[in-house]
Amino acid sequence: MKKAICLGSVVPRWDLERRIALIKEAGYDGFESHHPGSEDEAKQIKALAEKYGLVVHSLMGGTHWQFPLSAPDPETRKKGIEGIEQALNFAAIMGAEGVLVVPAVVNEATDYKTAWELSMQSLQQLIPVAKRLGVQIWIENVWNRFLLSPLEFAAYIDELNAKANSDGDGIVGAYFDVGNILAYGFPQHWIRLLGKRIKRIHVKDFRVGEHRFVYLLQGDVNWREVMAALKEIGYDGWITAELPPYPHAPDQMVRDTAQHLDRIIKGEI
Repeated sequence: MKKAICLGSVVPRWDLERRIALIKEAGYDGFESHHPGSEDEAKQIKALAEKYGLVVHSLMGGTHWQFPLSAPDPETRKKGIEGIEQALNFAAIMGAEGVLVVPAVVNEATDYKTAWELSMQSLQQLIPVAKRLGVQIWIENVWNRFLLSPLEFAAYIDELNAKANSDGDGIVGAYFDVGNILAYGFPQHWIRLLGKRIKRIHVKDFRVGEHRFVYLLQGDVNWREVMAALKEIGYDGWITAELPPYPHAPDQMVRDTAQHLDRIIKGEI
């Protein structure tokens, strides 16, 4: 497996090159980029990654919370679609294989059925763009009151792929977040049920009793079971840490997390 970290987790106050140099120094194979502000920034990120021998393996869409793909308001939804289309273009520039997308947000204004139907419509408009650019769309499980079981998650992805191609070409996959699931499930169960649909893995830890995220190896994630489940489904791809910097010496979080990932991947836990 290859280890990575979200660029947004890496000492945000430092300049871009210093942050990417730290990722290399700490021993990562690559990173997940934030949503760049322009094509020039996307090109700069790609150039610096290449300079330090790193891979930009994915991009985190940056507009799906502000402009949900499930919003009842057509103008909001249009802005959301445009934001993900921009992210897909940036991913292609950086050589990233896919874009992380939050598909919908269920709230008082948007019921579950509406969120399903409208987000499906939005994503169907984005699939041809992704195909043209050679970039995939990866749906993440987040605290959005949507896709609350692995069976639903699998059905949602399968429906999108079936509509994208009569044979299902896998343009849409799951970006599975291990830590997010602890609030209402067990990651190993979800991993086994989602199977080959999983294209990327996010990791953070979570303390169930306190209902809060913590750094790796400090929470209730059963890492042995998680890794066993990933091996069972044949996953051997990227594992990306998504964590906040330490309040002090924030660069140390990057180094510590690299070591934690090494132990998790090697099963030394």
